[in-house]
Amino acid sequence: MYTLNIDALNGTDRDIQQENWRSRRMVLAKEKVGFSLHETTLYTGTTNEFWYANHVEAVYCVGGKGTLTDLETGEKYAITDGFLYMLDGQEKHRVEVEEEIRVVCVFNPPVTGREVHDDNGVYPLIIEDETA
Repeated sequence: MYTLNIDALNGTDRDIQQENWRSRRMVLAKEKVGFSLHETTLYTGTTNEFWYANHVEAVYCVGGKGTLTDLETGEKYAITDGFLYMLDGQEKHRVEVEEEIRVVCVFNPPVTGREVHDDNGVYPLIIEDETA
Protein backbone atom coordinates (compact mmCIF):
# COMPACT_ATOMS: atom_id res chain seq x y z
CA MET A 1 0.00 0.00 0.00
CA TYR A 2 1.20 3.49 -0.89
CA THR A 3 0.03 6.46 1.20
CA LEU A 4 0.86 10.13 1.05
CA ASN A 5 -0.23 13.47 2.44
CA ILE A 6 0.20 16.02 -0.34
CA ASP A 7 1.71 18.59 2.02
CA ALA A 8 4.69 16.25 2.48
CA LEU A 9 5.63 17.11 -1.13
CA ASN A 10 6.05 20.83 -0.45
CA GLY A 11 9.54 21.98 -1.34
CA THR A 12 10.64 18.57 -2.68
CA ASP A 13 11.57 17.53 -6.21
CA ARG A 14 7.90 16.51 -6.66
CA ASP A 15 6.76 20.10 -6.06
CA ILE A 16 7.21 21.76 -9.46
CA GLN A 17 6.63 25.52 -9.42
CA GLN A 18 6.49 27.72 -12.50
CA GLU A 19 5.45 31.35 -12.97
CA ASN A 20 1.88 30.40 -14.03
CA TRP A 21 1.30 27.17 -12.15
CA ARG A 22 2.36 24.70 -9.47
CA SER A 23 2.17 20.92 -9.78
CA ARG A 24 2.65 18.46 -6.94
CA ARG A 25 3.35 14.99 -8.32
CA MET A 26 1.72 12.47 -6.00
CA VAL A 27 2.27 9.32 -8.08
CA LEU A 28 5.07 9.03 -10.63
CA ALA A 29 6.42 6.37 -12.99
CA LYS A 30 8.73 5.06 -10.27
CA GLU A 31 5.68 3.83 -8.35
CA LYS A 32 5.18 1.42 -11.32
CA VAL A 33 1.37 1.53 -11.45
CA GLY A 34 0.97 2.58 -15.10
CA PHE A 35 -0.08 6.22 -14.57
CA SER A 36 0.99 9.36 -12.77
CA LEU A 37 -1.24 11.56 -10.61
CA HIS A 38 -0.71 15.25 -9.95
CA GLU A 39 -2.48 18.10 -8.22
CA THR A 40 -1.95 21.28 -10.22
CA THR A 41 -2.85 24.87 -9.38
CA LEU A 42 -3.10 27.40 -12.22
CA TYR A 43 -2.81 30.98 -11.04
CA THR A 44 -5.43 33.70 -11.52
CA GLY A 45 -4.98 35.86 -14.62
CA THR A 46 -2.64 33.48 -16.41
CA THR A 47 -2.87 31.97 -19.88
CA ASN A 48 -1.29 28.56 -20.33
CA GLU A 49 -0.73 26.64 -23.56
CA PHE A 50 0.03 22.93 -23.41
CA TRP A 51 0.45 20.05 -25.81
CA TYR A 52 1.05 16.59 -24.44
CA ALA A 53 2.09 14.98 -27.72
CA ASN A 54 3.44 11.90 -25.93
CA HIS A 55 0.82 11.40 -23.23
CA VAL A 56 -2.90 11.05 -22.63
CA GLU A 57 -4.00 13.35 -19.82
CA ALA A 58 -7.27 13.44 -17.90
CA VAL A 59 -7.91 16.64 -15.93
CA TYR A 60 -10.57 16.96 -13.21
CA CYS A 61 -11.30 20.42 -11.80
CA VAL A 62 -11.88 20.56 -8.04
CA GLY A 63 -12.00 24.34 -7.79
CA GLY A 64 -11.73 27.59 -9.70
CA LYS A 65 -12.95 29.10 -12.92
CA GLY A 66 -11.55 29.52 -16.40
CA THR A 67 -11.78 28.67 -20.08
CA LEU A 68 -10.36 25.71 -21.97
CA THR A 69 -9.77 26.18 -25.69
CA ASP A 70 -9.06 23.31 -28.07
CA LEU A 71 -6.46 25.00 -30.28
CA GLU A 72 -7.12 22.56 -33.10
CA THR A 73 -10.89 23.19 -33.38
CA GLY A 74 -11.30 26.54 -31.63
CA GLU A 75 -13.99 25.06 -29.36
CA LYS A 76 -14.19 26.64 -25.90
CA TYR A 77 -15.35 25.08 -22.65
CA ALA A 78 -16.04 26.59 -19.24
CA ILE A 79 -13.83 25.13 -16.54
CA THR A 80 -15.56 25.00 -13.16
CA ASP A 81 -15.61 22.74 -10.14
CA GLY A 82 -16.64 19.25 -11.31
CA PHE A 83 -15.56 19.69 -14.96
CA LEU A 84 -13.39 16.99 -16.54
CA TYR A 85 -11.54 17.01 -19.83
CA MET A 86 -9.37 14.33 -21.36
CA LEU A 87 -6.74 14.91 -24.01
CA ASP A 88 -7.03 11.49 -25.60
CA GLY A 89 -6.02 12.83 -29.02
CA GLN A 90 -3.01 14.78 -27.68
CA GLU A 91 -4.84 18.03 -28.48
CA LYS A 92 -3.02 21.34 -28.24
CA HIS A 93 -4.96 23.43 -25.76
CA ARG A 94 -5.06 26.69 -23.83
CA VAL A 95 -6.30 27.30 -20.30
CA GLU A 96 -7.17 30.89 -19.35
CA VAL A 97 -7.64 31.32 -15.62
CA GLU A 98 -10.30 33.68 -14.28
CA GLU A 99 -10.15 32.42 -10.68
CA GLU A 100 -7.31 30.20 -9.43
CA ILE A 101 -7.96 26.69 -10.76
CA ARG A 102 -7.06 23.51 -8.89
CA VAL A 103 -7.11 20.28 -10.88
CA VAL A 104 -6.20 16.63 -10.41
CA CYS A 105 -4.39 15.24 -13.46
CA VAL A 106 -3.70 11.68 -14.54
CA PHE A 107 -1.05 10.94 -17.20
CA ASN A 108 -0.51 7.81 -19.26
CA PRO A 109 2.20 6.85 -19.85
CA PRO A 110 3.21 8.08 -16.42
CA VAL A 111 5.61 10.98 -16.10
CA THR A 112 8.84 10.58 -14.17
CA GLY A 113 8.84 14.06 -12.66
CA ARG A 114 11.94 15.06 -14.64
CA GLU A 115 10.02 16.31 -17.68
CA VAL A 116 10.15 19.99 -18.62
CA HIS A 117 7.76 21.64 -21.10
CA ASP A 118 9.55 22.51 -24.33
CA ASP A 119 8.80 25.61 -26.43
CA ASN A 120 5.64 23.90 -27.76
CA GLY A 121 4.38 22.98 -24.29
CA VAL A 122 5.28 19.31 -24.87
CA TYR A 123 6.68 16.93 -22.26
CA PRO A 124 9.27 14.57 -23.73
CA LEU A 125 8.58 10.89 -23.27
CA ILE A 126 10.95 9.67 -20.55
CA ILE A 127 10.77 6.02 -19.58
CA GLU A 128 11.58 5.22 -15.96
CA ASP A 129 14.57 2.92 -15.55
CA GLU A 130 13.08 -0.46 -14.63
CA THR A 131 16.10 -1.29 -12.45
CA ALA A 132 15.68 1.80 -10.26
